[in-house]
Formats: sequence, C-alpha cells, structure tokens
Amino acid sequence: MKETKRRRILFVVENTTLSQVVRLAVLARGLNQEQYDVHFASSAFDPVIFGGTAFRQWQIFTMDKTAFLSAAEKGKSFYSKKLLRRYVDADVGVIRAVNPDIIIGDARFSLAVSAPLTGMRYAALINAYWSPFAVRDSFPMPDHPIVRLLGEKRAARYFPRAFPAVCARFVKPFNRVRQQFGLSPVASLQEMLTWGDFTLYPDAAELIPLENYPGTHMFLGPIQWSPDVALPEWWHMLDVSRPLVYLNMGSSGNVKLLPAILEGLNNLPVTVVAATAGRWKPAVHQAHIYTGDMIPGDIAARRSALVICNGGAGTAYQALHEGVPVLGIPTNFDQYLAMTAIEQAGCGILLRGGSLTAEKLRRAVRAMIEKPDYYEAAQRMKSIFSQYDPAERFSAFLEKTIN
Repeated sequence: MKETKRRRILFVVENTTLSQVVRLAVLARGLNQEQYDVHFASSAFDPVIFGGTAFRQWQIFTMDKTAFLSAAEKGKSFYSKKLLRRYVDADVGVIRAVNPDIIIGDARFSLAVSAPLTGMRYAALINAYWSPFAVRDSFPMPDHPIVRLLGEKRAARYFPRAFPAVCARFVKPFNRVRQQFGLSPVASLQEMLTWGDFTLYPDAAELIPLENYPGTHMFLGPIQWSPDVALPEWWHMLDVSRPLVYLNMGSSGNVKLLPAILEGLNNLPVTVVAATAGRWKPAVHQAHIYTGDMIPGDIAARRSALVICNGGAGTAYQALHEGVPVLGIPTNFDQYLAMTAIEQAGCGILLRGGSLTAEKLRRAVRAMIEKPDYYEAAQRMKSIFSQYDPAERFSAFLEKTIN
C-alpha cells in the first residue's frame, strides 16, 4: 500500500504577546500528525504552551517585547525599513530550510514580503476587526499621548483627521521593503495587516461582521486556550456567597492601572481572583483578593460573575465563551477595536485606560453585576461561539487548500 506523503505546515508567530503564540499553537496541536508535518517558528518556546508537542521548532528573530508594547501604547510604528529587512531575512532563512506546502502566520507581517519572495502560499491569521471589509461607522480613539495632551473631547474631534496620517506612517516602511523586492505596495494599514493568499479570522462573524469579502477570507471562530496548570491552593476556600470577579490584564495590559482597579474593587461585596502572569504583586494584602501567577482562565471565567481584562480578544473571548460579561480596560489600538465590538454587542463595558479612576471602575462593576442585560448578552454570545470549531474549520481549510 502506497504511503501518503505528509504535508508540511510552517507556523510563524510574532512572539510579542501571548495571544498570538497560543492561537497558532492551538491550531498546530489540532492537526493530525499522521497527515501533517508541523514546523513552528518562534523566538521562544514556553513549555507551558509547547509542552508535550512534537513540532519541529525553529528559533526566529523577533523584536524586543518591551519595545513593541511601548510602541503599541504610544501609537508608533513598530518597524523601520532596516528592521523589516532583518525580519524578511530571518523569515526567508526558515522558509527555505523547511520548504513548506503552506505558511500560517500570526502578526508576522513581514511574511507579506518573505512568502511571495520564496514563492510560498501564505495564510494570515488576524482578528476580523482589522479587516478592510469590517462593518463599522468609525474607528475608536486609542490612548495616544495626544489624548492626554488635548483631553478626550478635543482629541476625539481631531482623531478622524489624524488617523489616516498615522496609518500611512505604519505602512510606509512596509511598502518600501515590498517595492524593493518588486512587490506592489498595499493601499492601507488594514490591507497590510491582513495581506495573504488567504486570511483567517479567529472571531465569530456575528460579533465582527464583514461585508463583500472575498472567498479567500474565512472565519475560524474564537480560538480558546488556558494554561494546563493546577488550581491554586486557595481556590476551594473562596467565599461562594459573594460574586466572583476574575482579573487578568494579560501579557499586554497596562499593569500601571492596577492600583486604580484594586482600589475600585476594594470594599465591593465581591471576591477577586487575579492572574498576574508574574508581572505584578499587590502592594498590600486586601481581603477577598486572591492572586496567582497562572490560573486556568477557562475555569476562573466559568465561575465568575464578570471578567476584568485589557479588552483584547484573548481573555475577552475566553469570558464570552463561558457566557460571562467583560469589563475591558484597553490601552492599545488592538484592544480598543476588540472591546468596542464587545461593548456594542451589549456583552460588556469599555473603560478608557488613559482616564481610568477607581470610582469609574466601581460604578461599572456594580452595573454589570446588578443589571442582567450584560449577562444575558454574554450568554447569547456563548451560544454563538459554541457553533464554531476552529480546529475543524482549520483542518478543512488545509484539506481544501493543499490536499
């Protein structure tokens, strides 16, 4: 009997935030290893994420995480032409060594140069709120330094006029590198971020609707991940008579907001479970507040009355997957886009990170616990999310595309 050749899949991630890494890792884990030869390129391989996997690992250059997060919060371009060229060179080295049937990338925007340069098919994984086909009236205003300078009201009037110029600064070095290799320039920031032979959205179309999008763009559904770690020793001692609030600012949330968050939660009739990811420790002990470096987020969200996070898709989608409303406190543009969609769906409240106060947070928590509307909307979204099987959809995509 003739042995079927395994198709070679190369996953390439921009390892600057946790959510990008785990999304690709979950998709890679879901593939049939007898059918696919899986290769994974990242700047690091955390055993919490990659433990037990048999992927062929490739070390690849990624910019400093601190520099990336700082640029994201300030609304600055991540890349210079020189840095992008370094990315392309790193990509090409791995691609030629692996010689894959297809490349799957998450936030590795240099692949829009290196994939066509090497003649490889490329599928970009990115949230649908970045799509040029997304249905929206306007873009939300992030916490750019000019907001603090002018104030929110004045900045909001200025932002629609300034936004195209900001986008152009992001796109300029990208287009210069593409043109250097004889590739046509892209027309917009959204086209740059979603460029690929295929574009895969880890979202629900009902939450992030698109219109008039091509058949090469497709929804996989929200990709869920939780660390495979034991529950903390104090978990079974939690006061079940009080509503539980799960707090997780993730790998990209602004931990400088935590004093206001914890002050706002203090004296409320709630129990707080906080995942710190090793990024912070409470300055003082507060009753009914429990912390742990890593907590199984799915279990914590499932037991909670609400989830407080940075508003990004990772933790926010985990909460909605469990039917729990989200109090999102975004600071960067990606988080604002995700949380704006969630708030518009009635599944949560967005509080601006740049103007957060303990009292604003306290009022929002009370409203979300006391009013059933948020819970009911989150339960409806849970039902929608349950209709998506990202691993199955991804496998079907590969079958159709390369087999």
